[in-house]
Amino acid sequence: MSKIIAVVNQKGGVGKTTTAVNVSTILAKKGKKVLLIDSDPQGNATSGLGIDKNCEKSIYDVIINDVEINEAIIQSSIKNLLVCPSNINLAGAEVELVSMMSRETRLKQKLEVIENDFQYIIIDCPPSLGLLTINAFTASNSLLIPIQCEYYALEGVGQLINTVNLVRKQLNKSLYIEGVVLTMSDTRTNLSNQVIKEVKTYFKDNVYKTIIPRNIKLSEAPSYGMPISLYAPKSKGARCYEKLTNEIIKGNNK
Repeated sequence: MSKIIAVVNQKGGVGKTTTAVNVSTILAKKGKKVLLIDSDPQGNATSGLGIDKNCEKSIYDVIINDVEINEAIIQSSIKNLLVCPSNINLAGAEVELVSMMSRETRLKQKLEVIENDFQYIIIDCPPSLGLLTINAFTASNSLLIPIQCEYYALEGVGQLINTVNLVRKQLNKSLYIEGVVLTMSDTRTNLSNQVIKEVKTYFKDNVYKTIIPRNIKLSEAPSYGMPISLYAPKSKGARCYEKLTNEIIKGNNK
């Protein structure tokens, strides 16, 4: 059985895709069989691993056109890491899903076919709480929530938790929060330290010890189509994502 984790925050620019790509990569490098599903129409997780967005089949075809997910999966350049890519076609999926039967469970149904093929399935969600994100919530065991250490960091988090509670009630009773990861931290500033304190007060023991710093190499890596552990393996960003992934594995071995 796969552990299915959705990486989610309805705010954009919080390090969601960076987290999904780098955690998936490090899990794969540790010998875990991993599938990364890019469920964001921007397709940044796809291009961040050097995969062409103009692929023949994508997650859009899986959710909308009833294509089997095996037909859309591509092997990445990293051993053990497979990707179900995304492209701009997915932008129309929210509207198309509205009138469809079982619109909230279409991804879940597709993943049931392959859930024994992988140890981890990571879903990179779009920055919204629409039907694509609800599909990810319904299909997942847990949620990984990146929160940036900036003003208004917790703005919208209440709305996210309300959505999680609704999904629990209606669609996925066992959904839980895997953990909260603080990103884009600059510990030299009072603001970062204040946000870290606020998030820990709100989420209590669900916050990972590892905090992802602001790091130039982390920002550069996606433009080269590489995860940080390949682009700059000795950088602070790479070391922090390694530590975070170790925390996630440890949490799943309890």
